[in-house]
Amino acid sequence: MIHFNSNIFSQTKGAYIIGGSIRDLLLDRIPTDYDIAVTGNPKQIAEKIAKNISGRLVKMGKPGQMIIRVVSNDNIIDISPLNGTSIEDDLKKRDFTINAMAYDLSSNQLIDPLGAQRDLKNKTVRMVSKDIFKRDPVRLLRAYRIAAEFQFEIDSQTTAAIKKHAALVQQSAVERVRAEFFKMLQCAGSHPYLSQMADSTLLFVFLPELAALKECRQNRHHQFNVFDHTLHAFFHLESLLKSNQKLLLADGLPAAHRIAEPQIPLLKFSILLHDLAKPAVQTMDRNGRRHFYGHEHQSSRMAEAVCQRLKCSRRDTDKIRFLVRHHARPRFLFTALHEQKAGPRAVTRFFMKCAGYIPDLLIIAAADMLGKEAEFSKRSAAFLAFLNQLMIDFEANFTSRKSGPRLITGHDLSAEFGLAPSPLYKKILSRVEEERLSRSDMTRQEALALVRKLISSEGRNQK
Repeated sequence: MIHFNSNIFSQTKGAYIIGGSIRDLLLDRIPTDYDIAVTGNPKQIAEKIAKNISGRLVKMGKPGQMIIRVVSNDNIIDISPLNGTSIEDDLKKRDFTINAMAYDLSSNQLIDPLGAQRDLKNKTVRMVSKDIFKRDPVRLLRAYRIAAEFQFEIDSQTTAAIKKHAALVQQSAVERVRAEFFKMLQCAGSHPYLSQMADSTLLFVFLPELAALKECRQNRHHQFNVFDHTLHAFFHLESLLKSNQKLLLADGLPAAHRIAEPQIPLLKFSILLHDLAKPAVQTMDRNGRRHFYGHEHQSSRMAEAVCQRLKCSRRDTDKIRFLVRHHARPRFLFTALHEQKAGPRAVTRFFMKCAGYIPDLLIIAAADMLGKEAEFSKRSAAFLAFLNQLMIDFEANFTSRKSGPRLITGHDLSAEFGLAPSPLYKKILSRVEEERLSRSDMTRQEALALVRKLISSEGRNQK
């Protein structure tokens, strides 16, 4: 039985609550947004509802497609005319059956002409009609987004229709495509639906760069081709983000749990794009071994182009590009330290370079490593332990030192050594800061001595 707050919708004749809010109520979810279709004057009903909830009216949409929104502190209610001659006609023009129910506010009756309650019970996403994707191709992605949100299955006829009409998504505004896809990525269990999207070819229509990954084999460090590796890495990223596994621990809490919810789609999108350039840069040595030198840099350029095509914000694009560009950096650092080709300062340089993205980058690196193999190996265990220690060092040591005062400033370089701003100026400040952040006991006198040494060394190099 569905119950509504009578203070909001008290006996409103000729008005029907429709769509997702009915679905959510039947699933014991509490909606904050409502869509209402009316047979009469939308403005009159909107004014009545606004009075009941002390809300304000906002007109939206184009002439002939006007929606009146009622906004209050607790609810958003959109009121529009019926799309058709009757409520049943309106529902038959919607996208999926579970979104095609209505509640008559006058008679307090649920209207379900398409078997939505049956599909809710069976956890099925089913198209209302065969032409829904032609009328709005973004629904191709919405099918997977809704399935991921509720962990439902898309029925076979709907899946076949998606595959048949996948190319239509190119007709949609890229902003809508991106928004729908990122909503799916926001869901905790989107991996199987991403795989299904690839099976239907829809994924490759709006992200064609991924198609080349399917034919790109890898070297002995990988068990999968690049595309399968990407999907495995995506799976492990989701697992890390939603699980309580003791991975990437810092102060007893998984680092993934401190990643803000709005950032999750950006991390998932980054892992999807992290190896984009491998097909283009691959080489084969004389022993038949494959190499992908520089793929991180080239992949970041390709990722930036993808983000620009999808009209991502500049801020989101910069983050995705950075994570793709540096996704292998933790692994390179691990190898260098293990082979004693680098010391503690290399860790400090890594923190300085990536300070704004450390939790994100470490969890991307963990997912990338776990995605290389079908089973958890000693190599993966050692690398994850290293990432765990990096996170602890970053939070326990580097962050606190970073917040402390610098031992040497630009003013000191001018006053003490007569240096003017120049590339050397910046190099010296960076080198002294690196030393300070690597040591907890460095004094100002030691910093000044280091400056003299750096200036002297630079002078000898110029002779």
